[in-house]
Amino acid sequence: MRTWTQHPAKADVEAVIRRYFDLLRAGRIPEAEQLIDHNPVRHVLASLWTGSVEASAEGDEASRSPAADEWEQDLSWLGELDLAEFHWGDTGSHFYVEITYHAQMIEVALSFWVKPVDAGWVIAGPGTLW
Repeated sequence: MRTWTQHPAKADVEAVIRRYFDLLRAGRIPEAEQLIDHNPVRHVLASLWTGSVEASAEGDEASRSPAADEWEQDLSWLGELDLAEFHWGDTGSHFYVEITYHAQMIEVALSFWVKPVDAGWVIAGPGTLW
């Protein structure tokens, strides 16, 4: 987990989140989890699935996307996600990131926060925002 001795700059935090998301998209979940003080990844993936692939398949009965019980075995859909805008709160410690699927904004965003720990500061999260 990346630890800073002082409160990190937004650019440094955003760089770690971009790396985290790149690893997530590549299906390298354990490596992604090591970058931040991580919440359960299954919850994050389930929310991203619901907000992207499942949402886009609604009304499209011919969709060839994996069934709800298969999304965990075939993570290829993660490669279709991308980060959009970062939105920082007034304190500079809380932020969320919008997510796109096939270049379209989805209803799910990932929230993170920079939190103090004994050794300094770490990024914690993500939470899911709907």
